[in-house]
Amino acid sequence: MTRSFPLASRFAWSASIPRLSALMVSLTLSAMVMPPAAQAAGATDSARHAAARPPGPEQAERIDVGGFKMNSVHVPRPAGADLPPLVFIHGASTSLLDPLGAFRAPLDGRAEMLFVDRPGLGFSDAGPARNRFPDGQADAIAALMETRGIRKAIIVSHSFGGAIAATFALRHREMVAGLVFLSPATHPWPGGIEWYYSVARTPVIGPLFSTLVVPPVGLLSIDKATRAVFAPNPRPDDYIARTRARLALRPDVFRNNATDIANLLEYVRKVAPRYSEIHVPTVIVTGDRDHIVLPEIHSEGLHKAIAGSRLVRIHNLGHKPDYVVTDVAIAAIETVAGQHPDLAGIARRAERRIANDKEP
Repeated sequence: MTRSFPLASRFAWSASIPRLSALMVSLTLSAMVMPPAAQAAGATDSARHAAARPPGPEQAERIDVGGFKMNSVHVPRPAGADLPPLVFIHGASTSLLDPLGAFRAPLDGRAEMLFVDRPGLGFSDAGPARNRFPDGQADAIAALMETRGIRKAIIVSHSFGGAIAATFALRHREMVAGLVFLSPATHPWPGGIEWYYSVARTPVIGPLFSTLVVPPVGLLSIDKATRAVFAPNPRPDDYIARTRARLALRPDVFRNNATDIANLLEYVRKVAPRYSEIHVPTVIVTGDRDHIVLPEIHSEGLHKAIAGSRLVRIHNLGHKPDYVVTDVAIAAIETVAGQHPDLAGIARRAERRIANDKEP
């Protein structure tokens, strides 16, 4: 089946394409004659719900990694840690607050943890142009780990972050203790990308579109769209507030994210054949109801490529195993760390727990 890649369908506007296209043209023409001061005021008001400052946790810190700064939350190694360091790589249209909201509390006291805002997202600088590709982002994360004193870690990734984690394992093998992929996006897919990403990254229309159209339309659709990302499983009621999901609507961040997604397809076409070079403990967790990233392409392709990897399929799970089956994700981390949880049993219990979940 041919389909476009909807990594950030949390801002799912396809049903409103005619109205949105007309709105875009109208606003663009208005912007061309609007006084600069009025543009600056009107264009940014809708995005100021997310003030340009690092997110809430006190540990959040922006650190120079070679000419640009990366934002991260570092949880130092606790005295009773039973797991190696863990580095979390978030997906598209989000920030470090997404994995932090899922994993920090349940893993508290068990490991040193590093939650990273990918370059150009959250509160990390975009950095050089190479950072709009997974290899540039992998190198930036490696530099941040070195600065934080983390020599080797289990890399835990979700969705788009999976391509970066796989690249990290190829480029920085000595720094990888293991890999946990949650609903990863790692392989070429049929079709293309959603139209609004192509518009957002264009030189002239893109900045206007991202400034004038994205914030108001995104704010109107964010509740329904985030629920669609979790579907058929329920989204936590406080998810938007907890993860500050509206941060993704800031114009520069939206454009960076659009460029990342637009660049991904050609990138994975070149890199996916090399995944067989990965030789570290690996667990992949995916759901058979994931309509955001097709598991038969990505998760199964990754499992076939990485010798000795373990694929955990969860019936009736959508795109968010980090939140919906956190217990399975943690058991996957423990497995990669060399512990022996009953991963299959935990997965089956999770299936029973979500068996009756239905799309709203």
